[in-house]
Amino acid sequence: MKTNCTIPAIVICLITLFLSAQPKYTLAQQVDTIRLKDNRLNTASLKPGVRQYIVYFQNPKSPKVMRFWLWLRDTKIETQNGQKVFVTNQHWYGGDTTSYRTVYSVNKASDFSPIYHSETVNGKNKSFNWSNQKIVGADTVAANTAKTYSLDFTGPCYNWNLDMETFEMLPLAAGKTFAINFYDAGYSKPEYIIYKVTGSEVITTYDNQKVDCWILFNESDNAGRHATETFWISKKNHEFLKEEDNFAGMYRYKVKMSAATTNVLPKFGK
Repeated sequence: MKTNCTIPAIVICLITLFLSAQPKYTLAQQVDTIRLKDNRLNTASLKPGVRQYIVYFQNPKSPKVMRFWLWLRDTKIETQNGQKVFVTNQHWYGGDTTSYRTVYSVNKASDFSPIYHSETVNGKNKSFNWSNQKIVGADTVAANTAKTYSLDFTGPCYNWNLDMETFEMLPLAAGKTFAINFYDAGYSKPEYIIYKVTGSEVITTYDNQKVDCWILFNESDNAGRHATETFWISKKNHEFLKEEDNFAGMYRYKVKMSAATTNVLPKFGK
């Protein structure tokens, strides 16, 4: 009788330990770390062309006021120094000249690793040469205010200024969680940012199309400042269609305009 009672007790104990360990194990397995060496980004999903977004801010304390911008993101495939690259030009238009900024980024077409990044805000330029090992100020750009900048990396990272394009290349699926090593050129060190696929939703676009989208979500708390970001990326064409942010009581929205919308880029030059 002693033997018959002990064996079931051991079995039950082992089963209990096994089951209690499953949630942690399963969660760890679901996190996809997006590294350059793993080639998890589907670069074929990033289609060349101009993307136009209406960006607006709302402050609940000022319900009659809304701030607007128009963002243009023009991605081309080119050949530079014998290799194919993605070249992305951004133009941000606001209500006055202080709102205007340009961003120029070059990434390898094979894995989207950054090669070069330059941005001009309020007439001041910052330009960087970017590799898997480090980022340094581009000394060939005469007006570069970041000419002496240098930062060594502990590992390759992605350009956080191109998060919208990066999201279009993720292998999105139900229950997925991604850890992406992003870096905002010239600021603090690279860090892994966690994005979770929290579900899906059919949304209506500006041209009255119903599009089934994955919902990608990020939540952070930096220095006591809680913030959330929610992104809608179409399942079929991997288009970044909408973003909704909430931080410090403020709301920011980015909404992709219809492909039929007039392209303002040729009118205003570069």
